[in-house]
Amino acid sequence: MVTTTHSNSYLPDDCWKCIFKFIIDEDDNNRRYLYPLSAVSKQFLSIIDPLRLSLTVLNPTRPLIRPLFKRFTNLTSLNLSRFHGDLNNLLRQISRFPSLNIKSLNISNKPTIPADGLRVFAQNITTLTSLTCSKIANFNTTDLFLIVECFPLHEELDVSYPLYSQKYILRYPLYGEKYILYVEGVKALSLALIKLRKVNLSGFPINNQSLFHLLKNCKLLEEVIMFDCDQISREGIASALRERPTLSSLSFSGSSSYGMPDITALCFIGFTASYFIGSLVSLKGLTCLSLRSLYILDELLYSIAREGLPLTRLVLRKCTGYSYDGIFCLLSKGHGVQHLDLEDNMFLNDQHVVQLYSFLGDLISINLSGCDKLTERALFTLVKNCHSLSEIKMEHIGSKSRGNSESLVDFGVYPQLKSLFLGRNSWLNDERIIMFASIFPNLQLLDLTSSTQISEGICEVLRKCCKIKHLNLSGCYKVKLHSINFVVPKLEVLDLSGVGRYVTEKGMKHMVERCTQLREINLGDLHLSDEKRKFFSRRGCLLC
Repeated sequence: MVTTTHSNSYLPDDCWKCIFKFIIDEDDNNRRYLYPLSAVSKQFLSIIDPLRLSLTVLNPTRPLIRPLFKRFTNLTSLNLSRFHGDLNNLLRQISRFPSLNIKSLNISNKPTIPADGLRVFAQNITTLTSLTCSKIANFNTTDLFLIVECFPLHEELDVSYPLYSQKYILRYPLYGEKYILYVEGVKALSLALIKLRKVNLSGFPINNQSLFHLLKNCKLLEEVIMFDCDQISREGIASALRERPTLSSLSFSGSSSYGMPDITALCFIGFTASYFIGSLVSLKGLTCLSLRSLYILDELLYSIAREGLPLTRLVLRKCTGYSYDGIFCLLSKGHGVQHLDLEDNMFLNDQHVVQLYSFLGDLISINLSGCDKLTERALFTLVKNCHSLSEIKMEHIGSKSRGNSESLVDFGVYPQLKSLFLGRNSWLNDERIIMFASIFPNLQLLDLTSSTQISEGICEVLRKCCKIKHLNLSGCYKVKLHSINFVVPKLEVLDLSGVGRYVTEKGMKHMVERCTQLREINLGDLHLSDEKRKFFSRRGCLLC
């Protein structure tokens, strides 16, 4: 790196900004590669700082708050979900910078809603359009009214899985006094948030009535997510959908993990089935349909195909009742499905994949995890024929793998694949993952969770796949890293939780020295001395 006492080049700031923006646009994760550039000169530093649009605050940093927000003047997104400290106080400090153009705020995973801080924040920073407050331990009905009071111009809202509310509904299932208050709160929210486009109410205590109010009153609503809302029936969903025919994305599920009955599955018979299907296919602009843990009929898939709904994302995760004929009909008559999720499908086999791939020319990602009749042959059929496919999830598939690694050489090289999830496959060993590394050289994410036959082969994978940024070896208790005698230039996140005694402090130090961009390590039950933890911290690694 060369520095001078005068200007770095004849190029003006605007030209450098275009160059740096090009680097960011190519891959958002490349933002970290701008850090060395910012050290070249004050000119580069002044250009790069305004390019940062998002900021995550982890720990109390009161002395640094003012310098941070003076440096990054163009921030639009704040993530405080991992912040440990006085959140009310932090929000008050941030509100002292009213020139900030913050549009998105995440305050999830907190004991309570920071009411005082949000009020001050809303008074001074009026640009917020998206609020995420998922998994709040004690979410009260008054919090809904607070959101309405502070952020009437919200376009996106996530209040999913409030922990206290779920426990309360188990005690007062349907008509409890508190439950009625939640229903009224959702009604007030739907009347006030006139610009709401997207809402996530998964696990939230709502019923048919409150859902009806939401879809009727929010004229601009485009996307609704409501997994594990056990007091909503399919009649309720059908009635509500007829109030908002412009909906483009719908996600809901059957029974949740909280022990409630699967009302939606029990009601899907006779007239209810026809009424529900009719309401669903009336959404002529539906591009995303995500169903989980539901009993569905082929007639639903046939109807979607007949109506020609423009689905680009189809999720039937853990769904039962439908057959291969139904999914074949939908995919063969559909146009442009880019994301397909058939997790835990019981009938899909390798031959079915061969018959379906010709309809999946636009496919970008697919999830076939838990499909125990599939083998890795299905994986290679997809990558060979779906040229846009960049992500595959095939965890815990058929236990009997066909053929050997030598026979896979004929499949060639497929550089388009960027993310591969192969966790919990008992047939996966060193020989196979090394072969996969040769076939998929541009992998950026590799998840091998609980692959108990993998040991030193992972070192050869890292050598061949030099673009890997995220590596999950959780539960791979035989994995060995001591053979890494080369630089791993782009690895940023490493999960080694549950690896047991095979990974030592010495091995970890060796790994960090070779992985020059490593920023996050999940060690799980691996205990490190304070000295070693300080060593990792000095190198910029966050230990989880």
